[in-house]
Amino acid sequence: MAGVKGKQKTARDMILSLGVIMIAAGVIYLFVPHDDRAPDVKKVDYRIELLTARRAASYPVAAPEGLPDTWKATSVRFKGDDFDAWHLGFHAPDGEYVTIEQSTQKRSQFIDQASQGSTETKVTEQIGGRTWTRYTGGRYDALVLQDAEGSTTVVAGTGSFEQLTTMAGALKLA
Repeated sequence: MAGVKGKQKTARDMILSLGVIMIAAGVIYLFVPHDDRAPDVKKVDYRIELLTARRAASYPVAAPEGLPDTWKATSVRFKGDDFDAWHLGFHAPDGEYVTIEQSTQKRSQFIDQASQGSTETKVTEQIGGRTWTRYTGGRYDALVLQDAEGSTTVVAGTGSFEQLTTMAGALKLA
């Protein structure tokens, strides 16, 4: 009889353990957020980095002016020791990503990196009095401007060419 009581106790313990686990899972489920919306993107203030870059870079640094508040700056950096590399990333109104990249690095290498492997097309656009070349494919599409000062400006991202054009048109060089 002792063997039967041992098996009953083991079965009872398993059922009790399973019950405790189910209750714990229910409690966790109640307290974990179930929001299916995308997380809110944090906006960064890039004014100080922009001023620093404009003082230190060997070319006029580009930043947008007059974009609606629905465009959120999400990342910024300036690396003076890395070909005066300027980066400013934005979350577009529809959730797409648009970035401004500038550098004095060798043009072909820089465009390949900044555009995530996009290739040049023969299509050009006049935006803000400057001629931009379209790049397509890869992860990003891009608009590329060869600046007279020896730098290259790339406006790239997952956004549409309309969004890239909006960004390129808003850029002010200083």
